[in-house]
Amino acid sequence: MAKKDKKKGRSALNDVVTREYTIHLHKRIFGISFKKRAPRAVKEIRKFANKMMGTEDVRLDPRLNKHIWARGIRSVPFRVRVRLARKRNEDEDSPHKLYTLVTHVEVPSFKGLQTLNVESDE
Repeated sequence: MAKKDKKKGRSALNDVVTREYTIHLHKRIFGISFKKRAPRAVKEIRKFANKMMGTEDVRLDPRLNKHIWARGIRSVPFRVRVRLARKRNEDEDSPHKLYTLVTHVEVPSFKGLQTLNVESDE
């Protein structure tokens, strides 16, 4: 019997999309020593965005960074609501066709929130 050469992997190309997620940071930085918590939280957000959007190039908004660091290096927020926007890279020299922009979304409560597809303005 001949083998079939079919790829079933998801392609991130030509998919310019925006979604809102809630990231549970507490479970990702549980057990991390105090002086490494906020830097690890930033790395975990990058890893989450890479996994969800399938792009290696992940850019964090300065407002999101300020929100994570607002209470210091030790007291990282338990959860954070973010908007992940996969966009086309304008830089021709870049090896990546797409990048993900991660921005912070203010919410009064995290109760009952689910992943949303956001209609982009572009």
